Amino acid sequence: MSLGGCIILVALGAILAFATDWHMKGVDLHLVGWILMIVGLIGVFVFRSIGRRRGLTPTQTTVIEDDRDRRL
Repeated sequence: MSLGGCIILVALGAILAFATDWHMKGVDLHLVGWILMIVGLIGVFVFRSIGRRRGLTPTQTTVIEDDRDRRL
């Protein structure tokens, strides 16, 4: 899941938890909203930790300097 998908889950969960007053028989939409928000936040933290881990691994760059005088 990408970062955008996690943010969409958080937004959809917030809408279900705070902005709706629908009632469905057998389904608590407020609880479903909270679950979606928690799953989205976990996804954001996992995405950030993986991105941070990838960013901290040093990449080796070889620089070759040519000190010779180039005259044509």
